[in-house]
Amino acid sequence: QVQLVESGGGLVQAGGSLRLSCVVSGGTFSAYGMGWFRQAPGKEREFVANIDWSGGNTLYEDSVKGRFTIARDNAKNTVYLHMNSLKPEDTAVYYCAADLDKYSAWAPRYLYEYGIWGQGTQVTVSS
Repeated sequence: QVQLVESGGGLVQAGGSLRLSCVVSGGTFSAYGMGWFRQAPGKEREFVANIDWSGGNTLYEDSVKGRFTIARDNAKNTVYLHMNSLKPEDTAVYYCAADLDKYSAWAPRYLYEYGIWGQGTQVTVSS
């Protein structure tokens, strides 16, 4: 059974940085495309970034380009989201997700394409 566990969230001032981690167990992490999504209060869950199984291809939502970086360490079964220059509008619960379709050419862009999700980690950015 594949499980995803996020960590690294917290409270940070605007302009600060955080690194989120998502550890995957029980599956073949190195074969999965991975994504980060976020959900702010009263809003729908939205795409933030994804990375393919090899780490060679990434995609970012426009509002985080140049500030966030997604990366993976297949030896540690972990995907990261490095977040810099944080803004109050980045406040949300952040979720990682795994595409269980192994070795896909591209990591998915949409929620329904991901087969399994973590429980989320809260990120709060104060102004």
